[in-house]
Amino acid sequence: MSLQSAVGLVIVLALVGANLPFVNERWLALWPARGGVKPLWGRVGELVLLYFLVGAAALGLEQHLGQIYPQGWEFYAVTASMFLTFAFPGFVYRYLARR
Repeated sequence: MSLQSAVGLVIVLALVGANLPFVNERWLALWPARGGVKPLWGRVGELVLLYFLVGAAALGLEQHLGQIYPQGWEFYAVTASMFLTFAFPGFVYRYLARR
């Protein structure tokens, strides 16, 4: 796998992972929620969990391509902000769009 395809894969994984909690009513897209509706705190919890899962996938791809570069707190602040930005379309779809 080339570097460009790995970067593209991580971006697609981040887009899907960030919007997944907002576009379905299942826990981690696997188990149905009780009452058919997930609360906001559940969606935020899933968002945090998926952030770490996408980060783990990115770390694995980086290890596969070569040496893992050590990151500081700035890297995690930027990636968390980017993940929240990627989640904005799903949030708008779930809570702000009129039906």
